[in-house]
Amino acid sequence: MKIKVIITGATGMIGKGVLLECLDHEQVGQVHVISRSALELEHHKLRQIIHADFSDFSSRRDELTGYDACYLCMGVSAAGLNEEKYTQITYHYTMALARLLVGINPDSTCIYVSGEGTDSSEKGRSMWARVKGKTENDLLRLGFKQAFMFRPGAIIPLRGIRSRTKMYQFFYDYFMWLVKLVKLLAPNSVVNTTQIGLAMIHATLYGYDKKILRPKDIITLVKDQSDPT
Repeated sequence: MKIKVIITGATGMIGKGVLLECLDHEQVGQVHVISRSALELEHHKLRQIIHADFSDFSSRRDELTGYDACYLCMGVSAAGLNEEKYTQITYHYTMALARLLVGINPDSTCIYVSGEGTDSSEKGRSMWARVKGKTENDLLRLGFKQAFMFRPGAIIPLRGIRSRTKMYQFFYDYFMWLVKLVKLLAPNSVVNTTQIGLAMIHATLYGYDKKILRPKDIITLVKDQSDPT
């Protein structure tokens, strides 16, 4: 079976990593990217929707029908944003698309990129963690056939991928040695962009026994399906 997937956030570090793995994977037949700007990439599997208003996707209903999975990788740093603006981008934009997709593709898989430290109680002091927690909780309640929340923690970008967030890229440029040291000391605490992409594909195809996946789960999901022995 070849699956058809929808990806948001493909211009970002995680989303681009997921996109590249989907394009390369033999069990992914079509990839539909939703973005505000066109990707400088061509591939026979790739379709692109350039869409300006992420608060309303109703005009794209027909184009998004018939898909097996949505990989919601769109995200933004909370630095410099007030709660209202961060909630609009993180929660409302995500839910606007998810609500449409669950209505037209109810038997599909929804995977959302959250983060380590996300607050499932929605009551903690950290603004970003509360908003991410609410987003996770409401996605899990929507009624997709499968829904998984990825909390990847520290991430190593592969395949020449760079972060669009200057602060993050500065860290990667000068402190990647520290991330690799952490991975050496605690190998199940750090994942790379290839592992995230493969884990999403594997979760769609084979399922997983947890709804919230942390780094160890992502690594396990990739390893178990890539090396069944």
